[in-house]
Amino acid sequence: MQRIRAKKLSDVILEQLESMILDGNLAAGQKLPSERDLAEQFAVSRPSLREAIQKLEAKGLVQRKQGGGTFVQTKLALLENAPLLDLIASRPESQFDLLEFRLALEGMAAYYAALRGTEDQIQAIQEAFAEVRAAQRQEPRDILLEAATLAEFYLQMMQASHNMVMQHIFRGLKPLLQDNIRRNLEVLSTYPEVSEQIDRQRVKILDAIVASDPEQARLASNEHLAFIEETLLNINRQNTNMQRSLRRIEMPE
Repeated sequence: MQRIRAKKLSDVILEQLESMILDGNLAAGQKLPSERDLAEQFAVSRPSLREAIQKLEAKGLVQRKQGGGTFVQTKLALLENAPLLDLIASRPESQFDLLEFRLALEGMAAYYAALRGTEDQIQAIQEAFAEVRAAQRQEPRDILLEAATLAEFYLQMMQASHNMVMQHIFRGLKPLLQDNIRRNLEVLSTYPEVSEQIDRQRVKILDAIVASDPEQARLASNEHLAFIEETLLNINRQNTNMQRSLRRIEMPE
């Protein structure tokens, strides 16, 4: 029989800190509480805590700044390839690929947020949606701000899903996804009736999450993004047909 070895206290603390980083309670770039505060929070000695932080630093998850404290590494995204992300963003055809990706990701996030979200997380989603509403009331309309608040709204959904993989994939792709939201808003904002329908669809997503109705939340999210994709495709077809008509008119007889 193998001898059972008890874990060192510093390893137990290390696991707790790693979990806080994974679930987003300690975000990239965030400063860790002081050793004194963390020791009190975990009810452990400061030497054990200090050893755990040293192990965390050795793993490359945190960095210490002389006289400034300890910070979670800023580059922790699962997807860290800026040139590739820039290349994807620069291709018009990739915007529909991103919409398809968002349909799968946000639909599952809405489902699990409705299923697993805590009261505090549901409140955070509601507050994020209130920020979206506030951005929409800006005069003149600020598309960049609106896209940023929508990305934050979806991020809160990801966090409430309690799925670490979805959350970190979204965080890693957030600049790309936020840019996709911005591009879509720029096109759709010129169609007031479409914008109003999209707003109603977002409210349905939020209502389903608040009501803890996972199936309705996923359905509302999928319908929302499918409607955006179909509308954009129709707009592209109309623009293409118009350009063809104009070329025919301009052609010499």
